[in-house]
Amino acid sequence: MKKSLKKNVFILVIATVLAIIFLLPLIFMLFTSFKALSEAMSSSALLPKQWTLENYSSIFGIAADVPVIRWLMNTGIVTIAGTALVVFVDVLAAYALARLNLPGKKIFFTMVVAALTIPGIVTLFPMFYIFRELNLINTFAPLILIYSANTMGVFLVYSFLKGFPKDLEEAAVIDGASLWQILRFVIFPAIRPVVATLAVLTFLTIYNDFLWPSVVTSADEMKTVTVGVANLVQGANFVNPGRMMAATVVATLPALIIFVAANRYFVRSVISSGIK
Repeated sequence: MKKSLKKNVFILVIATVLAIIFLLPLIFMLFTSFKALSEAMSSSALLPKQWTLENYSSIFGIAADVPVIRWLMNTGIVTIAGTALVVFVDVLAAYALARLNLPGKKIFFTMVVAALTIPGIVTLFPMFYIFRELNLINTFAPLILIYSANTMGVFLVYSFLKGFPKDLEEAAVIDGASLWQILRFVIFPAIRPVVATLAVLTFLTIYNDFLWPSVVTSADEMKTVTVGVANLVQGANFVNPGRMMAATVVATLPALIIFVAANRYFVRSVISSGIK
């Protein structure tokens, strides 16, 4: 009993130390965002000697020269629309591959698995040239449509459906339910934890994406928050650590809130996968 208690205490101490190490950059970023310019440039102390909101007011104030709010709005539109598109397409594709008797279904599934091995950088420039020829650069179209085909999501939902019993579906067919009704009222409630996990992962991926938005957007009013903050850090504000940290806090906070709020869905998804 004592050995078990000592082991648990040791694990708790190690976990706490690791958590502090991983959280320290975020804590430093947060506290630095409340430092004045002179203190942020000269002091290496963690806590500010004099707390100030001037860095945030320079971003959100009336005279702000940085369109952070517009960047956040763009990011919100892109992430919500992109996530909804990915979930809709992936669930339909996975359901068709797992349940419907389609000609060449094995070939399509092999293509899905093979697509997982293709690095994203390979398709970056071909997709850019396609959107450029369609005169869609600096619009929401390339920022959203690029995420419409997510093979990892198809594989994730497909793997879950392959182990899901067909009894309820067969009973629904006997009752006269259509394929759409079966998917909506039988399949979807069962795979909701997996879909929620897919939605959260997709949301965070789109939100944190930097490379693709930096390629297809050049106008300030169309930039996402990752591109905007990166440009802010590389520009004249590089000499103002407090303002850089304030912009980074603003960019990080929404993704952090989404992840914490949706953390329970990850647990449910793991439990559901384990007991199916």
